[in-house]
Amino acid sequence: MSEAVSWSPRTGEPERRDGDRTPHHLLQLVFADPNEAIRQANAVLACSPTPLAASIAHQAIGIVQRDFGDLTSAITELRLALTLARKSGSTEREADVLATFGIALVHDGRTRTGLATLDRAVAASTGTHGARVRFRRGGALWVLGRHRDALDDLRAAVMVLRRAKDTVWTGRVLAVRGQVHLALGAVERADADFTEAARLFAETDQEHDSAVAVQNLGLTAFRTGDLPAALTRLEDADRRFHRLDTPMPELVADRCAVLLAAGLPNEALLEADAAIAEVTDRNGQTTRRAELLLVAGRAALAAKKPRAALERASEAVRLFTAQRREWWRQHARLLALQARFATEPGEAGQLAQVREVVKGLGALHAPDLIEANLLAGRVALAMRRPAREHLRAAATARHGGSAITRAEGWLAQALLAAVDDNTRLVLQACRRGLDVLDEHRLTLGASELRARATDHGAELAELALRTCLRGSRARRLLMWSERWRATVCAVPAVRPPTDNDVLHDLATLRATTSRLDEALVNGTPFGALATRSQRLERRIRDRVRRQPGTLDGAPGTAHGIVRPLLDELGDGRLAAIVPIDGDLHVLVCGGGRVTRTVAGKVSVAAGHVETACWLLRRLAYGPVPGVAERLLARLEVVGRQLEEHLLGGARLGDGPVVIVPPGRFQAVPWALLPGLRDRVHSVAPSATTWVNARRAPRPAGGKVVLVRGPGLASSGGEIPHLAAAYPDAHVIENEAATASAVLRTIDGSSLVHLAAHGRFRADSPMFSSIRLADGPLTVYDFQQLRRTPYRMILPSCDSGAVQPVGADELLGLTAALLPLGTAGIAATVVPVNDTATVSVMRAMHTALNAGNTTLGEALATARATTPADPVAVATAWSFVALGAA
Repeated sequence: MSEAVSWSPRTGEPERRDGDRTPHHLLQLVFADPNEAIRQANAVLACSPTPLAASIAHQAIGIVQRDFGDLTSAITELRLALTLARKSGSTEREADVLATFGIALVHDGRTRTGLATLDRAVAASTGTHGARVRFRRGGALWVLGRHRDALDDLRAAVMVLRRAKDTVWTGRVLAVRGQVHLALGAVERADADFTEAARLFAETDQEHDSAVAVQNLGLTAFRTGDLPAALTRLEDADRRFHRLDTPMPELVADRCAVLLAAGLPNEALLEADAAIAEVTDRNGQTTRRAELLLVAGRAALAAKKPRAALERASEAVRLFTAQRREWWRQHARLLALQARFATEPGEAGQLAQVREVVKGLGALHAPDLIEANLLAGRVALAMRRPAREHLRAAATARHGGSAITRAEGWLAQALLAAVDDNTRLVLQACRRGLDVLDEHRLTLGASELRARATDHGAELAELALRTCLRGSRARRLLMWSERWRATVCAVPAVRPPTDNDVLHDLATLRATTSRLDEALVNGTPFGALATRSQRLERRIRDRVRRQPGTLDGAPGTAHGIVRPLLDELGDGRLAAIVPIDGDLHVLVCGGGRVTRTVAGKVSVAAGHVETACWLLRRLAYGPVPGVAERLLARLEVVGRQLEEHLLGGARLGDGPVVIVPPGRFQAVPWALLPGLRDRVHSVAPSATTWVNARRAPRPAGGKVVLVRGPGLASSGGEIPHLAAAYPDAHVIENEAATASAVLRTIDGSSLVHLAAHGRFRADSPMFSSIRLADGPLTVYDFQQLRRTPYRMILPSCDSGAVQPVGADELLGLTAALLPLGTAGIAATVVPVNDTATVSVMRAMHTALNAGNTTLGEALATARATTPADPVAVATAWSFVALGAA
């Protein structure tokens, strides 16, 4: 919080009286350049200053220590400043230091003493100076969560400061008043205050206050649902604070809130925990530490780490209680109860505790009262107690507020309808809630954020599926499984505008990664290169995330998908695997019908998938004879187990089969399953995606591109054979196979075969890549294409690996290509043997060249002609056909 200094309303500069040599400028310099303020303050103290000048110098040091350094040292400095102010005989000087000292005591958790000190400062001040002191008491009351009292002080202060035409201090009061409005849920009032404050600061040279204004406008963008704008403004504010060398834990908390809304809880948790450690290490403000603990707890809960959330929430409750911050304490108690419910739903005494928090938040007029009532309703349902009152109260949120708040309101409405056993109203409420989240998601331009943001609708989708299952209507269950499954893949991706900074950073990242790989191979130091690579990745990721979305192309076909799907299938079958409450249900579509079969357990099937992938990886590296045969025999057994638990007794007919698995089973080696091994099959993220791929127009001209990357054990041995089979193909290989050359050539092509090493990044799927001559070609690079290839063959390790995120979305290379227009992809789900891959690829292309053949048909032919060698067989089983082409 900014501090007092005697300002000239006309110039905006500190006033000097004739003969006044006191260093008033130090208090202005505190936020403009904290380090310089301390240097100059120490210089003043070294020159035998008057008590008045020494008081100002110690106060300046105390403010810097309080807000950016050691709070204990700050209090020592401010005590000395207060003693010297009293010696100076200036009542105004004493009141000014009292205000600063009172805020420090509040931030140190000594609430009663701090407020008493601020009260003394207000009582000793009058006029414009009194308004500035009263503003600081209002700011302290805001920190404590006493919002109504804070508004009284801030309203009174702003009236006096406006009359005095005190530009800077009027802006500061408006900035804090906007924060109070936000806490009370009055977003429009907050935005008006923040906007006026930003305008006022633009007329001054107050860089710190201007940075705070940008941060605050980021907050209102977040509260109105514009996450790209929020991320942009918070990033701008962060850059400004870094230039000023002023750490801002409040900015970390704001950014974490935006990351949570964007579906990035793990990132939010890492940032919040790092900020907590920093505040603790430098003995910073305990008030900020408590607030960051609350943020970290919310992030942990969203990341499905309820025990970690409970740990942080409990510590926050302890601190807020000691600090007498009731508003904050009730919010921390709510989080602790949410975390307990996630681990032990319906625990004895839980309902009474939640109702107590509902009452407390209601008395404080806190917007989070909606969440508290929703939790109370859930707890009551778990304990088989009356829940209607709380659910009705929570359901009022469906008509106003942010998209996420409205979706929570619709969830409460759906739960209320479920209490009344009204299937129609349950599904209607679920549909309305998911529609609201669709609108929110489509404001995001980054495909990563679109995918992750669907997590906010997971509970709505699960409730709808559970309701449909009780009704035993397979078609309705299919429609609802499509409503939440891979919706990002079903909507045309937002084409990113040409961003030269992103393109430059991608090129720099390729060069840096190449040098890093060389350093690792040669055993030379690589720490600086690794740090630079991480910095570049973050910069690229942040810039892309700030891309705005468009409301065009909203998904609206899920509830009308059955008839088009059955028409497109013909004699084939589509098996949609739907997880509900830990069980797998198989919906078989085809022959004009949709039927349901119960298969196995999600957890058991996941274990078999893990075993299968481990065995395939072992075989990829060519174990010795005898061991290879035993591994292959084990794979046969695991394949039968997978079929039992993933497909059960589903009747799939005799024709081609399309598998639509949930996200966590998207990258399964499906050819391991005995019922699929010798028949044509493909995989799709959703039935809607498959229908769209079937109807995608094939590009004219039949352009074929063959790419051979570096470092393959087989040296890309299939490429010469394929070049002979496709005499008009564009061949890019060796040093010519650079990212720019490959992207330029494959744009709009009909078929691309990209023989190169691949790498799937589970820690950051958007940086999954194909290795070319000048470095990795990432998902971000492919998104720069105007027209992605119609069909792509990616015989590289893990090229088909994806990471499930959100409700049931996917991130990875193949997941990015489908919504960009690629209709068919052949890829691997595990590392493969380079040499064995050559023969599989040659057989596959022979089938493709023979006529109008899909990738699924070509892979089936390749598997049928694979030599009876364990490594070759395992390699053929490792490939999957994705999409419909």
